[in-house]
Amino acid sequence: MQIDSSQLRLYAITDSRWLHGRTLYNSVEAALQGGVTMLQIREKHCSTVELTELAIPIVSLCHAYHVPCIINDDVQAAKDSGADGVHVGQTDASIAQARAILGKEKWIGTSAHNVQEAIQAQQDGADYIGTGAVFGSATKQDATPLQLKTLQAICQSVTIPVVAIGGITAENTLQLAGFGGQGIAVISAIFAQADITAAAKQMRMLADTVCGGAVK
Repeated sequence: MQIDSSQLRLYAITDSRWLHGRTLYNSVEAALQGGVTMLQIREKHCSTVELTELAIPIVSLCHAYHVPCIINDDVQAAKDSGADGVHVGQTDASIAQARAILGKEKWIGTSAHNVQEAIQAQQDGADYIGTGAVFGSATKQDATPLQLKTLQAICQSVTIPVVAIGGITAENTLQLAGFGGQGIAVISAIFAQADITAAAKQMRMLADTVCGGAVK
């Protein structure tokens, strides 16, 4: 199923380490109320069974807000939870393997760190690409910052949507103005904030600014 690039505008990724005692469900709802357009459930500590059980109510919540919800890495959990797709990294299941399990109607995203990986991802059938880390990463300590010119080159090398990720905050988002992609992906810029809804509203406005204007 072809992805609507507007749904990638503000791509929120969960990480329970940032929740400070709040439930993941309530935190996600607060983010949705603030204008998140896509959600990825990324909970590395969960088994497939645990992740599926965690995801089922969150997938339903996202759908109530007309927002797609995908699972990080775990293709089986994506299938079992009714999620809209999966995001696989360079060292996870292949796009072909994910497609074989999920079918043509689900979205499969992948990560790319250079033009060659981006082109290969498109050839392999990815629906979108997450690329970074544009400002380093508080989540992945070994992430290497990606130069803006490389990010722009990646966006120009493919026709599928590109989302910038990695250390993006309210303070540095505007540095990405005109980078050529369809959205920004954030974790702590939303989920680590005291007021998640307000943070999501701010990040949505910034995302609209750097990605070419507001979307409905």
